[in-house]
Amino acid sequence: MVSQFLYAFMAFFAIMNPISNLPAYMALVADDSQKISQKIAFRSLLIAFIIVVIFVFSGELIFKVFGITIESFRVAGGILVAIIGYHMINGNHSPSAKGMPANDANADPLSVAISPLAMPLFAGPGTITTALSLAHGGLKNQLITVLSFASLAIITYLLLRNAKEISKLLGDNLMKIITKMMGLILFTIGVQMVISSVQTLFGLHS
Repeated sequence: MVSQFLYAFMAFFAIMNPISNLPAYMALVADDSQKISQKIAFRSLLIAFIIVVIFVFSGELIFKVFGITIESFRVAGGILVAIIGYHMINGNHSPSAKGMPANDANADPLSVAISPLAMPLFAGPGTITTALSLAHGGLKNQLITVLSFASLAIITYLLLRNAKEISKLLGDNLMKIITKMMGLILFTIGVQMVISSVQTLFGLHS
C-alpha cells in the first residue's frame, strides 16, 4: 500500500509539478497582497482537490453522460494553457489580464483561483487523466489516489505561501525573465497538448 501511495504521489507530482507552476502563480498574484495571494493559493488547491475527488469517483460517468472524450478534454485544456502562457509572455498579470476591470471595486481577485490556477494548471487534463488511471480497480485504489493528491496539494500550498518571499529574493528583473520563460513553456505545452490530442483523435500518429 505504501509503494502504491508513493507511485501515485510521484505520478501526480510529475504531472502537476508545483515547482514549475510557481512562476505562473506568482505572475497571477503579483498585484495582490500577501493575505489575498495566500487565500488564492488555498482556494485554488482546495478546488483542484475537489475536482480530482469528483473525477476519481465519477469521472467515467461524467464523460459518458456528456459524451466527452478525454482527448477533446485535453484539447480544451491545451487551449486554456496556451492562452495563459501567451499572456505571461506579454507580461500581462494585472487585474485586467485576469479578466477583471482594473478599476472595478467589485472585481474579485480570488476568481483566478478557479481559472486558471485550479483548472487547468493544478487539476488539468493531465492530472485528471492520471487520477482516472490510478483510481481504476476499486475503492482501495480510489482512496489511495485521493490521499496522494491531498498530500501533494498540502505541499504545494506550503510552497505557494512563500511565493512572495521567493519573488523578493530573486528580484523583479529575474522574476520577469522567469515569468516570460515559463509563459513560453506553458504556451508550448498547451500547443503540444492540442497537437497530441488531435493526432490521437484522427489517428495521425506516425
